[in-house]
Amino acid sequence: MRFVATADWQLGMTAHYLGDEARPRFAQARIDAIRSIGRVAAEHDAAFVLVCGDVFESNQLDRAVVARTFDALVDVTVPVWLLPGNHDPLDAASIYRSREFVEGCPEHVHVLDTPGIHRVADGVEIVAAPWFSKAPLTDLVAAALADVEPTDGIVRIVAGHGTVLGIDRDNPAGISEDDLTRAIEAGRADFAVLGDRHSTTRVTDRIWYPGAPEVTSRREDDPGNVLVVDIDGPSVTVESVAVGTWAYVHHRAELTSTADVDALERQLAELPAKHRTAVWLSLTGALSIGEKARLDTILDAARDLFALVDLWERHSDLVVTPADGEFGDLGLTGFARDAVDDLTRRLEGDEARAARDALGLLFRFSSGGAA
Repeated sequence: MRFVATADWQLGMTAHYLGDEARPRFAQARIDAIRSIGRVAAEHDAAFVLVCGDVFESNQLDRAVVARTFDALVDVTVPVWLLPGNHDPLDAASIYRSREFVEGCPEHVHVLDTPGIHRVADGVEIVAAPWFSKAPLTDLVAAALADVEPTDGIVRIVAGHGTVLGIDRDNPAGISEDDLTRAIEAGRADFAVLGDRHSTTRVTDRIWYPGAPEVTSRREDDPGNVLVVDIDGPSVTVESVAVGTWAYVHHRAELTSTADVDALERQLAELPAKHRTAVWLSLTGALSIGEKARLDTILDAARDLFALVDLWERHSDLVVTPADGEFGDLGLTGFARDAVDDLTRRLEGDEARAARDALGLLFRFSSGGAA
């Protein structure tokens, strides 16, 4: 029996850090991922798709997000099972109970809205552990398995959401890896799919996080995948299949010369799919005002191409100081010369960052580099 495991679609995610031009592309990519997942299911002859939590970013979304979700799900040719997670729990305001969802949901899409066993195909069951609030106080997976007995001839998949104790932060709703492993070893389940961790993660051979199908954070190390899971008696195989189209890049560079700035320009130019790539830069080193002005020109040009180019200030330490004769060569006099002297003095004080940026801008305008 083969199925596709996925989680954390986060449909309706705002991505506030992106600009107005890039944000709609990011939102559309999350909808497009549904169709990509459907293609993976069809190409691998999967029996169904299981989505383990956080299908939606929240329970309060524009109705257009739900409508576009259903429009994409119509293109998926196998049954789809949705598990509510911490972002979209089955509380009083649940999106799954909204009029838009109930009236528009395609017939082949099902919500795992009760804990315990759900029959999803001949000889196949899902043990579901849906969330009913954003802050449960117990291990929901253990509770869902509490009354499940071993059985022969049934493939049983646990669908859970949350952190595994010892891998992520501890909390009262943390999933016990030991308890889940013992349940699998006792024959009460064959495999467990978990959501909440956005990077594809193998906990054990039979406990996996698929991760988010599209990246959601610069701290994720392996997002953009789904899992194709084969269960054949005692044998289980798991294949990670890439479906994501966006990339988040954290680029570190030490800049101490014009050659280093040129190298950074080349590295940015070599990145593919710039309109779907967000770049956070951690820059260290020391540059002259002219070198910093050239860097600013390069970054301004890159921002026209990339979904995002941003300096990660907390991880950067770039010192900027005027080189000997640097401004003298521009022939500045009067007010402009006085401004340079004043800003240079402020490079050593609390206003260093503002002074550095002002000097760089002054240099670019004076040398014609801001055109």
